[in-house]
Amino acid sequence: MKAPGLVLALAALLAPEAAAAQQGCITAPEAEVMTLVAMPDILRETGRVCGARLPAGSLIRGNSALIAKYESAADQAWPAARAAIVKLSDPAIDTLLQSDYARPLLTSLLVPFIVGRIGLEDCGTIDRLVTQLAPLPPRNMASVVVTALQYLKSEKARGRQVAVPDLPLCPNGNR
Repeated sequence: MKAPGLVLALAALLAPEAAAAQQGCITAPEAEVMTLVAMPDILRETGRVCGARLPAGSLIRGNSALIAKYESAADQAWPAARAAIVKLSDPAIDTLLQSDYARPLLTSLLVPFIVGRIGLEDCGTIDRLVTQLAPLPPRNMASVVVTALQYLKSEKARGRQVAVPDLPLCPNGNR
């Protein structure tokens, strides 16, 4: 399949209307592998957005060793993340996701959606969290992110004003 066709197919998959129409959900482990796949680009983009507000030695301002650690984990997580994406959509999408263009395209669509929610006033807190969590293996960091999203989603369900994406996480996280 040509790249433009792949772009259109994957963009349709990620469209908010398509996500809202989905009845399926992903488990916490599936959400974790999806998070791992996006994490290198999330860290890079967060560093770009927050760079002017952070000291030169900040980890998220371009620490190549940290990014490399997450890139390796993202490569290992991609097959499982691809399976989770297929679970949320249509089995036919798996063929599209096997393209070399799929992963970079998905992260390029997803990362601005996530990082765009960062308030510049939060950059210092984000830097501190990344610094504190950096010694953890990438899988553990992804687990912390998903657990925080699950908590925020439950707070939103209770009527609290929480800026959290409406992710298709299973209510108990284990389905």
